[in-house]
Amino acid sequence: MYFYLKNLDATEQIGALFVIVFGLLLLASMVAFAMSLQEFDDDEAGERKRAERKNFSGVVRTSWFMVMVFWVGWLSGPLVAITLFAGVSFFALREFLTLSPTRRGDHRSLVCAFFLVLPLQYWLVAAQHFDMFAVFIPVFVFLALPVISALNNDPLRFLERNAKLQWGIMVCIYGMSHVPALLMLRFPGYNHQNAFMVVFLVLVVQLCMAIQHLVSRMLQRTPAAPAISRSFNWISWWVGVFTASVFGALLAGITPWVPGTAFAFSFIACTAGSLGHFVMKALKRDRGIPSWGGSVRSVTGAGGLLDRVDALCFAAPVFFHSARWYFDL
Repeated sequence: MYFYLKNLDATEQIGALFVIVFGLLLLASMVAFAMSLQEFDDDEAGERKRAERKNFSGVVRTSWFMVMVFWVGWLSGPLVAITLFAGVSFFALREFLTLSPTRRGDHRSLVCAFFLVLPLQYWLVAAQHFDMFAVFIPVFVFLALPVISALNNDPLRFLERNAKLQWGIMVCIYGMSHVPALLMLRFPGYNHQNAFMVVFLVLVVQLCMAIQHLVSRMLQRTPAAPAISRSFNWISWWVGVFTASVFGALLAGITPWVPGTAFAFSFIACTAGSLGHFVMKALKRDRGIPSWGGSVRSVTGAGGLLDRVDALCFAAPVFFHSARWYFDL
């Protein structure tokens, strides 16, 4: 597949990728539909299986949603794609903070997060100020927000409140902003085909999550951390990461890498994404909620938007900075 994709011109690669992506999504949708026809007993095991089926269906619906976003961004250009991802960051951060109690003293910090930090971060992406883009939130914003909160003269649970806001900004804005940032990098000898890198990242991460859910459901092994996730075990995790990495190696023809390097970068992205998803589950357990969407039906059609993009929020910055380091950009 590598040599086949590599020998195609840009237009032919787009067509081949279109067939591959939507073919896989159709296959996954058929599997999800077949799973939805199964009936389970009204016991604890049946409830767990229904939850796993719902998770897999959510991953499939999110994959459709994200792929459509990418194709719209592809057709409309990088600036439209950046705007679309800024919107995803906005709604994901809203979900995160809606389920994280705040006080009156946090209002100024919240306004800064939504209407100052978010647009500035994505402006840095559009302007290709990558050095400032990489440190703006973890350095400048992390120092400024506690000062704003302290000036509101409300010390009650000060550390907890600011840590929650900083964590939400880091995941929902900083992490997600690295996806469109891939469109702005200039990889040597890549002929400005950066949209392929975005699709590559999303495909391997989403495939990893879907396979991990399926294998976990079939094997029914003892969870690694049952208090956090009943579906996470190391065997299904390894199968998901390895399979998605092999798939990434097969797609090396649309990247600036050879298959071995594409495998390594897929492995990095899948590891960061799947473990990030696991961490976000721990945060949900801490808040005592099943999903970030609460009772509101999100645009993904399953749970909350953040439930469906959290793996990408963790994978994107690791993938972006690893690729930038590799090419010395």
